[in-house]
Formats: sequence, C-alpha cells, structure tokens
Amino acid sequence: MMRRYMQQLPSAQRGWLAGVRDPIIGHTRRLLHTHPEHEWTVDELAQAVGLARSTLAQRFREIMGESLMRYLAGWRMQVAQYLLRQTSLSIREVAEQTGYESEAAFSRAFKRYCGQPPALWRMEGR
Repeated sequence: MMRRYMQQLPSAQRGWLAGVRDPIIGHTRRLLHTHPEHEWTVDELAQAVGLARSTLAQRFREIMGESLMRYLAGWRMQVAQYLLRQTSLSIREVAEQTGYESEAAFSRAFKRYCGQPPALWRMEGR
C-alpha cells in the first residue's frame, strides 16, 4: 500500500516519502541512518552514491527540503532522544553513538534542538 502511494506522488512532491522513492536519496539516507556516528561529509556521501558533491547536495535539498548536513543533525538528535529515553547509556556514550566527539558539543547541539540539556530531557521523560 505504501509503495503504491509513493508511486502516485506527484513528481514535485518533497519530503521523506519522496526521498524514499528516489534511489540516490534513498541510498544516502540509508547510509546516514545506519551509521549516524560516522563523521560524514557531503564529499564522502557523494562518492558512496556515485554523484558529484554539488549534484548530491542540490538533489538532496530539492527532494528533502533541507540540506544534507541539517538532515543528518536532525537524525542524530532523534537517535539521541531514543537512546536517552530507552537505554541507560551515559550522556558521553550517547554523544559517541550519535557522532559527537565530546559530551560538551553534544550537549550544546541537543539543547539547541530540544530546548534543554540531555540530562534534564532524560529525567523529565521518566
């Protein structure tokens, strides 16, 4: 049913369903989702999917409605939210599993994204 729905989307459709439908963007998203901890660059992703850096960046923005790196940052924060609520990993471990080199950098990014530090966000969810 979902596949049929995606096939019927207008070609101008944007967002994650359009990204799933597009083979290049779908492959790119799978790489990001499978390895959020990896220090991805647009160059590395473009090489992995067989496109020029500028072509991938433009195509991703057109189809997904945001830049590749902004999408990756959002995905990492979603993974972090899950890990904070569903596991007993330390903040440092969550930071490492979501691609941050330091707990401080992770905490700043998390606070920007969620409006509060990760430890407080975790406590309020329990």
